[in-house]
Amino acid sequence: MIIDFHTHAFPQRIAEKAMRNLAHTAGGVRPNHNGTAEDLLRVVRDGGADRAVVLNIATNEKQQHNVNDFAIETNRTFGGALIAFGSVYPGSESAFEELDRLKAAGIRGIKLHPDYQHFFVEEERFFPLYRRIGELGFITVFHAGIDIGYPEPVHCTPQGLAQILPQFSGAPVVAAHMGGWMMWKEVQEHLCGKDVYLDTAFSAGRMPPHYAREIIRLHGADRILLGSDMPWGNTAEEISFVRSLDLTDQETAGILGENGARLLSLAGGSE
Repeated sequence: MIIDFHTHAFPQRIAEKAMRNLAHTAGGVRPNHNGTAEDLLRVVRDGGADRAVVLNIATNEKQQHNVNDFAIETNRTFGGALIAFGSVYPGSESAFEELDRLKAAGIRGIKLHPDYQHFFVEEERFFPLYRRIGELGFITVFHAGIDIGYPEPVHCTPQGLAQILPQFSGAPVVAAHMGGWMMWKEVQEHLCGKDVYLDTAFSAGRMPPHYAREIIRLHGADRILLGSDMPWGNTAEEISFVRSLDLTDQETAGILGENGARLLSLAGGSE
């Protein structure tokens, strides 16, 4: 089983507009699907993966409920082929209520994007939120490192993320973009060896392979997840990138799907 653990999609009614705006903000990046969940699944499977995790982001408090409705509906519609995570807007008065709603609906994870959501991960005022996420057993995925659509400062550095990991009390945390896009030396210094997963999203053709090999060697292949950042990355290219790193067959199989299956408690995950 191959799992793309980092993808994005939008409700059909807003998909075209969302794709246009995000592509413009990112400097004219050409998307790899049309923004809908249906097209995401088609392209992911054409690229060689069996399933995908869809990471939704609440970019303001008013949007939070609708974003999570879309996540819940995606899971109902696609029967496990797409596994949608929810999101909360940090600082929202209803964030804790939304977490409870998502847990009751069977949502397995939460996506937080500190650049889009305008907060620094190490701000202590958000520690109660992290603790509640951990208590409920969610997988938490953070955008980590630079975002090409946003200027500095970086809101989720490897250093900042390392500081907050204890707040989750052992519940799984994933640092996207190999722990911090364009901050890979800092990843080696601050995150490698810590209790955190890293995903490969947006790495193929953008991350020097020697950094990927060094990080995997230092951190352990059992805590690396395949991710594309679809539609901004490409599932097939990220699979090829992982296979080009001269890892063992066991390490490669783990990154491409077994680690993700284990994290998601799916059949096919290694013990």
